[in-house]
Amino acid sequence: MNYKKYSVLMSVYKKEKPENLRQSLISVYDQTIEPDEVILIKDGPLTEELESIIAVFVKKYTTFNVYALKKNSGLGVALNYGLEYCNNEIVFRMDTDDISLKDRARIQLEYLQKNPNVDILGSYVEEFIGNEGESKYIKKVPLFDNQIKKTFKKKNSMNHPTVVFKKSIVKKVGGYIELKLNEDYYLWIRLVEKGYTFANIDKPLVKMRINDNTYLRRGGLKYFYIQNIIYKYMRDINYISNYEYIKGFFVRIVFRVLLPNKIRKQVYIKLLRREL
Repeated sequence: MNYKKYSVLMSVYKKEKPENLRQSLISVYDQTIEPDEVILIKDGPLTEELESIIAVFVKKYTTFNVYALKKNSGLGVALNYGLEYCNNEIVFRMDTDDISLKDRARIQLEYLQKNPNVDILGSYVEEFIGNEGESKYIKKVPLFDNQIKKTFKKKNSMNHPTVVFKKSIVKKVGGYIELKLNEDYYLWIRLVEKGYTFANIDKPLVKMRINDNTYLRRGGLKYFYIQNIIYKYMRDINYISNYEYIKGFFVRIVFRVLLPNKIRKQVYIKLLRREL
């Protein structure tokens, strides 16, 4: 495997802020090891401002490839579509409102080269509000395969925008499946089922943009219902017991549905983040 060549897979839709997209794409190319190709999927029609940003990068980089879906179909569908255009086995994920640190690609590629048994690799994230320099928190995740898989039984233990994976293994389990805000979690569990190996790097490699909507989106009946699909799947494949499923069901009812958003936000910050 060539550990110097990699693809970056991204999806953008009309509600993205043009400046966020611009900063994100700059960070993708401003790497110590530049991507062999960047695949950007337009998830439905975009604004003129977003199209203008994309046109600048198309003109500047021959490795910047843009493909379009006729209508907004969701992140899972867009990423699965884009995966077909990735020509490298190593694929980096990147969101269009986040910022990759300059050494991200080098650090993750070197890790994969030293640990060829690892199939899915992520890292900590540095969360920020507003301008890039205003970082607030670090979101840590378990580092080793056994820890990650144990944590999966209760919550997602991979920061999706930091992930790099082997294309072939994602294709083997059917790729991304549209499941709003949980496409990645559902994919990870299907990869666990097939015995693939996970790891995380113990430092932030991506700056992730957050706001109050970050916490609001992770609450409510709809989010609970969507996430419960994953936990039912875990139970059906005997990844969790029936007791673990029922116990988790009631915990999630309280956390996702009954807790006011302000309190849920504080729980996320106090228990799952470390303040800078």
